[in-house]
Amino acid sequence: MAVSRRALGAALLAAPAVRAQGGWPSRDLVPWPSRPTRFIVPYPPGGPTDIMGRVVATQLSRDLPHPVVVENKAGAAGSIGSAEVARAAADGTTFLVNASAHVIVPHMMRLPYDAVADFTAVTNIALVPLMLVVTPGLPVRSVAELVAYAKANPGRLSYASSSNGGAPHLAGELFKQLAGVEMQHVPYRGSGQALPDLLAGNVQVMFDSMPSSAGAVRDGKLRALAVTTEKRQPAFPDLPTVAEAGVAGYEISTWYGIWAPPRCPAEIAGALQQAVARALRQPEPMARMAALGAVPVADEPAQYARFVETEFARWGQLVTTANIRAD
Repeated sequence: MAVSRRALGAALLAAPAVRAQGGWPSRDLVPWPSRPTRFIVPYPPGGPTDIMGRVVATQLSRDLPHPVVVENKAGAAGSIGSAEVARAAADGTTFLVNASAHVIVPHMMRLPYDAVADFTAVTNIALVPLMLVVTPGLPVRSVAELVAYAKANPGRLSYASSSNGGAPHLAGELFKQLAGVEMQHVPYRGSGQALPDLLAGNVQVMFDSMPSSAGAVRDGKLRALAVTTEKRQPAFPDLPTVAEAGVAGYEISTWYGIWAPPRCPAEIAGALQQAVARALRQPEPMARMAALGAVPVADEPAQYARFVETEFARWGQLVTTANIRAD
């Protein structure tokens, strides 16, 4: 849950001064690094995780005594950059910014770290809803009609995703399991490559990020059936959730979070979480998040740690059941 500016301000004023530790001197009752902080993004520049990290880093650089610098360390499904953070000193100068793939990829390939035990959860930056869309040539106008069509035509439907093992892929696999239908998965390298085939009808279904497909939906080039979140989304208030449209228990979002190295002191993780919560209440980050279709979260470290553990177990079970393997 995002923290209100008034509540955050009250909490900061009530907080006791924190003893300097690991190079984090006390400043205005909150410890900040004595040198620039690095946000390691384990993917190339320009992708959604990079954009999310830079939105937060830009505002933090204005708010904190020293800048927050984004460094892209791409490769091996995000494991190169993540491994660097797992080995880094827990002094508040190095953090990982990653997507929900952080808890999905470990179930698909062997990694040089434990995605839960070798990191300290700091905060969930934001959730990005997915949208269930179909090509207009498909004769369905609701989730119920899609399920009925899929059951009447087993194996004839294919669904696109932006990557193998990403949240859109798992969204399709979860739909198949809970709705009891068969659809063929067709992975692409990003939504930008998948959407042209969907528009052309070469694939019929996609669970895509809301900002990626919203324009085509509004232009009538794609038909939206539902959103994948627990609740309806303000951008498309008349669009039901997949669960309320008939697939009970269905819920999935892409999410983006921040982790520190293992054994990071609680005051460091807490200070950054408070700074992120305050940053996400500023006008410019709020506008950027809205443009990305993102719902700010900024939960506290303990709450985020529980969320990460739950997501790790949840998607591990789905990856295993669906027999998903890395490319």
